[in-house]
Amino acid sequence: MITTDFITPIQIPQSLGSITSAQKAEQTEGGSLFKDIFGNMIGNVQEAEENLAQQQYMLATGQIDDVHTLGVAASEAQLAIDMLVQMRNKAVEAYNELMRITL
Repeated sequence: MITTDFITPIQIPQSLGSITSAQKAEQTEGGSLFKDIFGNMIGNVQEAEENLAQQQYMLATGQIDDVHTLGVAASEAQLAIDMLVQMRNKAVEAYNELMRITL
């Protein structure tokens, strides 16, 4: 029997297009949306890193028999970091573009 309980999906960041008008009204400052998106992304990275550390510990102590869970956890952690870095790069690019427009 194959179980998939050990795989936790990476949460997709909330896109700007899916924000309802009620959510826009709740956010009085434009920075809070930005803060929420990046806060969630950082939380995903921390969760993935903690999961990887837990899987490494469990493998080292012999508590798990299937080695592939460690590889899955490592890949998940790497993907979470890559996604955060790409989001940061896009935010920096957008900021630089806005600065060019204002000059």
